[in-house]
Amino acid sequence: MNRNTRQIAIYGKGGIGKSTISGNITAALSRMGNKTAQIGCDPKADSVNSLMGGEFIETISDITRRYGSSEESLNRAIYRGFNNILCMESGGPVPGQGCAGRGVLVALDLIRKYRFFEKNNIDIAVYDVLGDIVCGGFAQPIRHSYAEEVYIVTSGEYMSLYAANNIASSIKLFAGQGLNVRLAGIIGNLRNVKNEEKIINNFGEKLKVPVIEIIPRSDYVQTAELQGKTVVEAYPESGQAEVYFGLARRILAIQEKHIPVPLCRQGVIELLNHQEKEELMK
Repeated sequence: MNRNTRQIAIYGKGGIGKSTISGNITAALSRMGNKTAQIGCDPKADSVNSLMGGEFIETISDITRRYGSSEESLNRAIYRGFNNILCMESGGPVPGQGCAGRGVLVALDLIRKYRFFEKNNIDIAVYDVLGDIVCGGFAQPIRHSYAEEVYIVTSGEYMSLYAANNIASSIKLFAGQGLNVRLAGIIGNLRNVKNEEKIINNFGEKLKVPVIEIIPRSDYVQTAELQGKTVVEAYPESGQAEVYFGLARRILAIQEKHIPVPLCRQGVIELLNHQEKEELMK
């Protein structure tokens, strides 16, 4: 692994906005002068669409099924997107056949074997990973030390917090096994839940991990994505773009990373019930 390339992984429940946030972080980092790459680690293979003008790119899994696991195959899977960002999608098996997470491991092994980061002088690589950490395949970016710096995206909704807590539990487990993986921060992505920002901050306090950004809902997000773009590309002067630039700056500045203290299985419900009781008592 190229130790000169900073590799970060963005995890979270499916549908929580990981790909939107990942794409805007990658775009912002690129606009700030970094040579960046984004690797989608989800069988839906839609992580880099907003960096590719809305285009669905061919996945590493699809290409290796046709041409074999060679360096030439890996090079076929590299696409250049907005601001010369290198974009790749791991993909997965033919629907209904095989383990989706296995496609992630195959892709990451090829990236390491053929020294993708070194040969392309990548400063920062962003892995956009499905949050179903129960599947061992989606744990591969941290289990195999591809990305030792993890960020969790969550809203204030129960299932999103539950998935985030599961991811934190896995990070604690891997850290206890001697891996260097750490949780660098929580990113709140607001979904119009009552007292949502407070819920997310309370969750971070319980895990003993900082909430590094709260991202507001904005019509700019969907409007940009309908154009096949990130907000950073489509509306660079907007307040929403500045939120993403601010998040990218905070990620660049982060030095302290954490072994989280996850809640018990009932802990998320208890946290939400406690918040509800506090509001009733006001």
